Amino acid sequence: MIHPASPIDIVSKKAIFDSSLTPFTFTKFKTALTKIEHRQYSGVGVSGGGLSEPYSSLSFHLHWGNGASVPGSEHTVDGRRYPMESSYNGNITAALADSEGIAEHGFFIEASNDTTGKPESWKTLTSYLSKITEKGQSVAISDEISLDDLLPNVNRKRFYRYLGSLEIPNCHEAVVWTVFKEPVKVCKDLIDLFSKTVRIGNSTSAYITNNHRITQPELPVTYS
Repeated sequence: MIHPASPIDIVSKKAIFDSSLTPFTFTKFKTALTKIEHRQYSGVGVSGGGLSEPYSSLSFHLHWGNGASVPGSEHTVDGRRYPMESSYNGNITAALADSEGIAEHGFFIEASNDTTGKPESWKTLTSYLSKITEKGQSVAISDEISLDDLLPNVNRKRFYRYLGSLEIPNCHEAVVWTVFKEPVKVCKDLIDLFSKTVRIGNSTSAYITNNHRITQPELPVTYS
């Protein structure tokens, strides 16, 4: 089965409750991350949540606009776009032979009113951006920080579900999308660092801004 394209605008009043969307089991989310390369982490996994089988997570990546004032999340909810969106997915090669071979999880990132650089996990993460300003650069993470740390106080039992496509090339239409309702709250100054630090190519190229796609036609959505 070929799924329609992502991302979409999630219309909350049209979403249908699905009792099969039970809580997730997150594996190794507390394991310390070892490297940042714009978006690649490995080794974690997820099961439950109405997924047909356990999935291994191979990559974690971020989408942003141009600072907190110009939002850049991939998905929108009732027409609202959040400042950023983080997502992670599984084995893309294996997905080519499976109509639901990829489980993609999206977390909205919202600017908080905090002015002291919170949460600490995001302050730590963004401290490495200055070492990966150019395309292809990577750096070892020496601080103790995990994927779980980057999702503080988010209720992971409340989410939307729909069938769509991957948001990175070649945009395979074989994705079980989970978009969590509750956003991660991050200090505005930390959000702004992404569009002021990471460049498209070398040191003379423009900064990466608005690295999200436009929303696609509306699709059936369920929720937990």
